[in-house]
Amino acid sequence: MILEENEKKISILEEELLSLDPSDERAIELKKELKALKKETYSNLSAWDRVLIARSEKRIKSKALIDKLITNFIELHGDQYYSDDQSIIAGLGFLGEMPVTVLAQAKGENLNDNLKRNFGMTSPEGFRKTLRLAKEAEKFHRPILTIVDTSGAYPGKGAEERGQARAIAENLYEFSKLKTPVICIILSEGGSGGALALTVSDYIYMFENAVYSVLSPEGFTSILFKDKVPVSEVAEVMKLTSRDLMNYGIADEIVEEPLGGIRYVSDKFSDSLKERLIAKFNELSSKDTDELLENRYQKFRKIGSVL
Repeated sequence: MILEENEKKISILEEELLSLDPSDERAIELKKELKALKKETYSNLSAWDRVLIARSEKRIKSKALIDKLITNFIELHGDQYYSDDQSIIAGLGFLGEMPVTVLAQAKGENLNDNLKRNFGMTSPEGFRKTLRLAKEAEKFHRPILTIVDTSGAYPGKGAEERGQARAIAENLYEFSKLKTPVICIILSEGGSGGALALTVSDYIYMFENAVYSVLSPEGFTSILFKDKVPVSEVAEVMKLTSRDLMNYGIADEIVEEPLGGIRYVSDKFSDSLKERLIAKFNELSSKDTDELLENRYQKFRKIGSVL
């Protein structure tokens, strides 16, 4: 893959650049070389390239975004039925001066963290935790921000025994009629019902290199083409990128990323995104409840007709 090969070259050049004095002639040459290589690598990405960027270990995770966007965040735990699913970070905080409930699917920052968070794959208790806090937010007329980053809901035997399908279905039903504004951010991967359970909302932002689909490209080619079609070609057919989903009217707005994908959240980036979120929440909060719910209903009726 050209992307993978070029990213290895970029990493090597970046490491060499760090070891040099910025004023050194070699450092100046390296900066120019890096800039040209990055432009060549990231200026014309395929759908499969964006899948790889969305899955990158270097990409920011939900916790990093929450830490920059939300102040005085208090995490809450448990579904009051079984246990606490740490693939979900859920709690209360302030977006600017606005109190909000945050419900985020979280992948880990490293291997141990990923094991704790089950690689972002949510179990029934995680979905029930999000629904519990969503209903509390509705009670206190508090806006809800959801962040999606999952390859899919956890498919294990225990999750099925504890009602995985029902938990997802209840989220879809209950979120569709929550009497408070809901905004969703698809941060990286948005896979299958695990993602859909947190994307029933009034407005959907997609990060530029995020993907959102019914299943993974690997699963698609395995089921439909018996692995006889390259996964890179299948990714193009699936129309899973942010641009594709904007064209279909599923995503409402794209959050532009730095060249090569977002690897850390700068103050400039977080301030800009925070302003957009606050403005959109204020707009949604100005609508009466009946209008809010009707618009949400029509939004997903339209999405259903497209699909």
